[in-house]
Amino acid sequence: MNVDLVSGALGAEVINFDLNYLNNKNFEEINNLLLEHKVIFFRNQSLTLEKFIEIASMFGPVEEHAYVKGIEKYPQITRIIKAANEKNQWGEGWHSDVSYDLTPSKVIMLKSLKIPPIGGDTVFSNMELALETLDEDIKKIIQNKKAIHTSNGSKFFVENYSKMESNGKIGEQYSNEHPIIRTHPETGKKILYVNPTYTKKIVGLPDDESSDLLNYIFKHQERLDLSCRFKWTENAIAILDNRSTQHYAIADFYPGRGLGHERVMDRISIVGDKPF
Repeated sequence: MNVDLVSGALGAEVINFDLNYLNNKNFEEINNLLLEHKVIFFRNQSLTLEKFIEIASMFGPVEEHAYVKGIEKYPQITRIIKAANEKNQWGEGWHSDVSYDLTPSKVIMLKSLKIPPIGGDTVFSNMELALETLDEDIKKIIQNKKAIHTSNGSKFFVENYSKMESNGKIGEQYSNEHPIIRTHPETGKKILYVNPTYTKKIVGLPDDESSDLLNYIFKHQERLDLSCRFKWTENAIAILDNRSTQHYAIADFYPGRGLGHERVMDRISIVGDKPF
């Protein structure tokens, strides 16, 4: 097994390792790679749905998506389908998955099933580095403050995607408050934990001040030097630490350059803990 770094900020591709052989003996090595690099990638992985769930379960209990119907007989797996004629795709915009939950997902696993010939890369960003490089005066302002994260409701996940199906929780929205600076429960490192998709307001600040401050932070989080970009190939796996990263699925599907092709991914998430 070899490890190639994807960028200077985060990300590593694990070479010559078949995830079918992941077991209790070598899991710690893979988990340590995840904690170090925040997102790790594996190509040419032939996994059954049962094996996909089994591997995910090594990181902790798997969970069903709050709003989207999972695969029949495997409800923990969400099949993300961009129809051939759709220019948009699931996961556009910087976000940390389900940060609106009381206990947001710990780890996300993605597996590519069908990939357009061009387009649809995913960008990941390191939120530990985002905090380290944040202006010191801003750090002082957000120290010990919380922000409100809101789910946006089921339409957000299904309305503009013809092949995505609701699990029946139509229109329901809910919110939770989390520390803006959270602590990683395994490494103890500090993380900048807000995102432009789900974070709506800083608790205790006037609306205009909260909005200005969040917009400043969001712009900082978008810095390219905090990120890595992964070009998908079929049967590739990404395992990402959802606590310390954000990601953005790029919808660069244009005529003659990706439009007219399906993009199909399987997603599974692992139950997290309450941010502190």
